[in-house]
Amino acid sequence: MTSTQELRVAVGLSPPKAFDTACRMVVDYLSRSMPLDAWAVTRVADGQQTMLVIADHGYGLEPGLSTAWTSSMCQYMIAGAAPRIVPDTRDVPDLARIASDAAAQGMTVGTYVGTPIVTGDGALFGTVVGLNREPSDAELVDQEPLLDLLSSLLSSVLEADTVAVDSARALERAVSDAETDALTGLLNRRGWERWLAREDERFRRFGDPASVVMFDLDGLKAVNDTEGHDAGDRHLRHCAAVLRSTIRSTDPVARLGGDEFALVAQVGTEDTANLVERLREALDGAGVPCSIGAAPFTLAAGFPEACAEADAAMYGDKRARRGGDHRAPQPQKPPPSLPTA
Repeated sequence: MTSTQELRVAVGLSPPKAFDTACRMVVDYLSRSMPLDAWAVTRVADGQQTMLVIADHGYGLEPGLSTAWTSSMCQYMIAGAAPRIVPDTRDVPDLARIASDAAAQGMTVGTYVGTPIVTGDGALFGTVVGLNREPSDAELVDQEPLLDLLSSLLSSVLEADTVAVDSARALERAVSDAETDALTGLLNRRGWERWLAREDERFRRFGDPASVVMFDLDGLKAVNDTEGHDAGDRHLRHCAAVLRSTIRSTDPVARLGGDEFALVAQVGTEDTANLVERLREALDGAGVPCSIGAAPFTLAAGFPEACAEADAAMYGDKRARRGGDHRAPQPQKPPPSLPTA
């Protein structure tokens, strides 16, 4: 072997590059080394704390379940008002109050463990959380250095994985002609479906909030019939321009064919309702009114179910508009909530 020859690491010894893989390794390790009833990695976004990866031995928790951040024990840990390891939640008044509320809903929390996962710029991404139904021995606090080490490693993997995904997305945005609608310059149906297929796994990995919004342009047939197809084409291009000017440049928008459009807005449920209202006002004001439907992405159902629900909501809105009801459609409800996290 020469001095310039690379040494290769055996399969299975290389560190994980994907954030969700690293999360699974961490919660599995913690469930063995600090055997509480449940360990989880959570995402904090849009006022919700959502379970991404779980090792559960007593609570029946599942990925995708969420709780309001204001009802989470982790809020006090993040604010520095509670320790990262609390062997007995009764010893910390804020945690005791939340534990009491959770117990009233059938979820007992005697021990709380938590530490933050941060992004590269120091913002909160989520937490590593451990819960136990019974209080634990006081010696549990000796595990704090291990907990901090693991959360620091997850933060590093998160940063590397985020950079890699952002770079891949930048390359993918330079789509080929086969994925672009020649009339509007938006994604076509093929490009839209390929984007959804790629991003479904990524959104599940990071737990990013998002909603699918579907549009059906009202009155295109009348424009074609009375003014000709060139006018209809201008109508479609104008609609596409209004959509692009109203959303973020990173949110994908597509013309699915005919007078149907779609986009993925990377916002939470409450912000989606505001976005739908803003889109409706912009489209109506520009003379290209559309029927609109929206539905949230969830970890359990992914983009396929969100697209189906948004499409159904859009047709419901079309029926309502024909009946004279022009109120903005409301996005579907978010995933079920946990008593605490």
